[in-house]
Amino acid sequence: MIEKMSYQSASVSNISMPNILPGSPPAPDVQDRMVVQNSHMSLKVSNVEENLQKINQEAEKQGGYMVDSNIQKPQDSVSGNTTVRVPAEKLDVFLTFCRGLAVKVVSENLKGRDVTDQFVDTQAKIDTLEKTKSKFEEILDKADKVPDILQVQRELVNIQDQIDRLKGQNKYLEQTAKMSKVTIYLASDELDLPYAPSEAWRPNVIFKTAVRSLVSTARKLGSLFIWLGVYSIVWLPIVIVFIIIKKRKKKNTQTPPQPLNR
Repeated sequence: MIEKMSYQSASVSNISMPNILPGSPPAPDVQDRMVVQNSHMSLKVSNVEENLQKINQEAEKQGGYMVDSNIQKPQDSVSGNTTVRVPAEKLDVFLTFCRGLAVKVVSENLKGRDVTDQFVDTQAKIDTLEKTKSKFEEILDKADKVPDILQVQRELVNIQDQIDRLKGQNKYLEQTAKMSKVTIYLASDELDLPYAPSEAWRPNVIFKTAVRSLVSTARKLGSLFIWLGVYSIVWLPIVIVFIIIKKRKKKNTQTPPQPLNR
């Protein structure tokens, strides 16, 4: 017979899990650091659609894939963006290819996030849970009462659920570290690219912005006049009737009353 305390004392809630605090130093015994790399580029190009297709094809050529791709075609200029993932060891080659397509590299940003400690910490939790699971399996083999068996099975299911979830987190970290994410913005006009200008005041940019605003306002006014012209069959008769009524009322008020004949 197995006492309840034999497995209740080993409950998962009482297991001491290793934890790495945000301010703690990185693990010194790890040789190969696991770094997640994300890059953003803004490129001025002569042909947005053509270069967008070339970038996606190059990502596949390097062993990566396209995550999403968009293109906008306003009347002034064409712009678009694409997000791809490429193997981390091919990232420099891919970025060099993208720079070669540009008339001008407007901005470029590469960020790395070291997830080694997070991976090691999660793996330590998995190892602890695996050992606890083995202990519960030993208890289950010796249990002879139905309530004891059911309770140990519930604990095993709970532990396995935690193990699967933590393994999924580590698998995600491994995959994102192996495949770097690159987001590239393309435009034929530099003003359509999302970037922070190096100069605070740029007269040429202000002039282009003002011209675009003027053209946009003119188009809106032109659209308004077109709408008014189309709907003139509705509002014009109403205005004419209103004017006629107003003139008649004015005429009646100006006509002096006729004297009565005696």
